[in-house]
Amino acid sequence: MSSPAEQALKQAFKEADIEVNGKRPWDIQIHDPRFYDRVLTSGTLGFGETYMDGWWDAEKVDELIYRILKNKLQDRIKINPALVWNYVRARFFNPQKWRAFEVGEKHYDIGNDLYQKMLDKRMAYSCACFERPDDPSADLDAAQEAKLDLICRKIELLAGQRVLDIGSGWGSFLQFAAEKYGAQGVGVTVSKEQAALANTRKGNLPIETKLQDYRSLEGQFDHVVSVGMFEHVGPKNYRAYFEKVNALLKDDGYFLLHTIGQNIPSGNDPWVEKYIFPNGFLPTIALIGKAYEDIFSMEDWHNFGPDYDKTLM
Repeated sequence: MSSPAEQALKQAFKEADIEVNGKRPWDIQIHDPRFYDRVLTSGTLGFGETYMDGWWDAEKVDELIYRILKNKLQDRIKINPALVWNYVRARFFNPQKWRAFEVGEKHYDIGNDLYQKMLDKRMAYSCACFERPDDPSADLDAAQEAKLDLICRKIELLAGQRVLDIGSGWGSFLQFAAEKYGAQGVGVTVSKEQAALANTRKGNLPIETKLQDYRSLEGQFDHVVSVGMFEHVGPKNYRAYFEKVNALLKDDGYFLLHTIGQNIPSGNDPWVEKYIFPNGFLPTIALIGKAYEDIFSMEDWHNFGPDYDKTLM
């Protein structure tokens, strides 16, 4: 006889057109009956950890999770204390201020070999820009270069100009900007592994990657870009972030910010917090806009979020 937890989850899955041990690619295959109690008591953290433990699987995990999110099954599970704590901590405390290097140590410093296998040839770790995301033959290398080129065109980059990349990763943007546009540049990262590989890969290009917190930067730059780093800043630090960028940017320069966002402010998912991006927080349009008031003028807002699905696949 099935337990109340099993009955509840099976019903929730059914309403999302997911069949337990079904034959379609998105149907969830349960290998351990402890899965049901674990998910009901631990929410998304339990869901992710039971996958890691081999308690469930699916032929198309992305299709399964799409149906879970579309039907908001996660909202039917009782309030998760870990999620509530993550939201409270992100909004009212400031872990990013004194733990800036933690995400580098826990996430990016686990080994460059992993990232070299999973990323494009330039190692851009953010959403690519596909001309047609639904094209099965779409090439990740070309789509990432198209995104990097889009950034260069948006800031009207000219040969000889000096660019700062805040959160420069393995140097993909600076390398592209130097090769294709004749730019010079400085990048900063909180990952020692990223900095080491970026400086190895640059060759004789007039660019440099520093292991440094952006808040200690000095100098003036023609343009400033930040691609996929703002998710680690935290809402308590947004105003100081824009003030620092403004101090580093020449009066006639452009600042381009590329970030993942959300429509409703909420804390980091507990599984993502524990295993992927500690101290992360996805901004909203309102939070970003409020933070740069009387500092910057908005010239362009460009959303290509749907391309992220293709990027991840």
